[in-house]
Amino acid sequence: MFKRLREDIEVVFEQDPAARSYLEVILTYSGLHAIWAHRIAHAFYKGRFFFLARVISQISRFFTGIEIHPGAKIGRRFFIDHGMGVVIGETCEIGENVIVFQGVTLGGTGKEKGKRHPTIQDNVLIATGAKVLGSITVGENSKIGAGSVVLKEVPPHSTVVGIPGRVVIRDGIKIKHDLNHTDLPDPIADKLKAMEAEIQKLKQEIETSKEGKDSHGHLSV
Repeated sequence: MFKRLREDIEVVFEQDPAARSYLEVILTYSGLHAIWAHRIAHAFYKGRFFFLARVISQISRFFTGIEIHPGAKIGRRFFIDHGMGVVIGETCEIGENVIVFQGVTLGGTGKEKGKRHPTIQDNVLIATGAKVLGSITVGENSKIGAGSVVLKEVPPHSTVVGIPGRVVIRDGIKIKHDLNHTDLPDPIADKLKAMEAEIQKLKQEIETSKEGKDSHGHLSV
């Protein structure tokens, strides 16, 4: 048990350069608190003490801003960085050495029964605000870019960006263009630019039409 707790703390030092001391990490890292609380809640959940498990998870949510359903299965060396707004669903399965940032949702897509949340394999990084939805698998050693919405299976060793998420790198080979999680496509901005271009085109056609009428009127005088 104590070995596992120490391992959780060591992960924080490995992943967060701002971590300065064991005392600071133990007392102030909400992601660590949420993981520890989840372990307790999950143990009660497996023992079929569902109400007590939910109470523990909700208390943890209140204090940490991180909501992990007690039924979720989480592997070793899981790290939540700046975890406010993280949501992890009941049937979610997370492997080892997984990192998630604030605002990440590992959720479902509706009211379906059974396995309805993602499976995240080992060594996956899910960046700020990303949404991984449905009973899909994110393959090992993959990266999900910030703000991405992933609705389809992600092969191992892939990088996914955009809305909806698409694979831009697989096995180290660029499929389209490589974007890091601070430089993602903005579909709303792209749509506005397209509308602006269309408006400018219509204005030019109207001006051309007016000039044609003025010229025709002048010639007919």
